[in-house]
Amino acid sequence: MSDLDTARLKTLEAVFQAFNRHDGAAVMAGMTDDVVFDAAAGPEARGRRISGAADVRAAFEGTFAMFPDVSWECTRHAVFGDRGISEWIFRATAKDGSKIEAEGVDLLGFRGDKICTKSAFRKDRPPLPAAK
Repeated sequence: MSDLDTARLKTLEAVFQAFNRHDGAAVMAGMTDDVVFDAAAGPEARGRRISGAADVRAAFEGTFAMFPDVSWECTRHAVFGDRGISEWIFRATAKDGSKIEAEGVDLLGFRGDKICTKSAFRKDRPPLPAAK
């Protein structure tokens, strides 16, 4: 594995640790200023496209605010040249108490050791009922 591949894997690990701390600044430290994020859902075939560090950070922080217990359990990261994948399980509690738990994957592009594109895909699973 090249030094750059190792650096890119470390970036993925650091970014997902920051996601789980709900630390928007640390998440964005692993991304380029012109990052493009294609969310798992949205009005277009690719989902909702968000461009630029400020808007991408705001989208991530919106998720942290909407789901105060949100987490991504990473099950695997891999890097292939300037591309990477992260497999994860998304868990969160909705405001009505229902639970969300679904597998997902990010397809990532790198420029140097930073993420320049992130395209999220998540299983479409109905929320689990709130605990009584």
